[in-house]
Amino acid sequence: METLDFRFTSTPAPRASDPALCGVVGSGNLEILVQPGAEPATCVLTIKTSARGFGDTWRAVLGDFAASHPAGGTVIAINDMGATPAVVTLRLAQALAEYRGGAQ
Repeated sequence: METLDFRFTSTPAPRASDPALCGVVGSGNLEILVQPGAEPATCVLTIKTSARGFGDTWRAVLGDFAASHPAGGTVIAINDMGATPAVVTLRLAQALAEYRGGAQ
């Protein structure tokens, strides 16, 4: 297992619900937990992954997500079992929508 930590500046996310959990830890998938954070314009992410050596790919995918979605003020934990970048982006969008109360 490898643990990666990232911080990105992002537009603040409107909070409309309790912490949100999305996805499952299984082959080719991942689980995401979104919780409120202390810094309104910062998205803090921690990834635990079975696929070692993909830090640059994670940085690119998560940086793009934080730049294009209001994710500021959140702390996001990801438990990964080899999800592709497309699955990561989909699950992040689902978890953030759930966190915001189902809003898109």
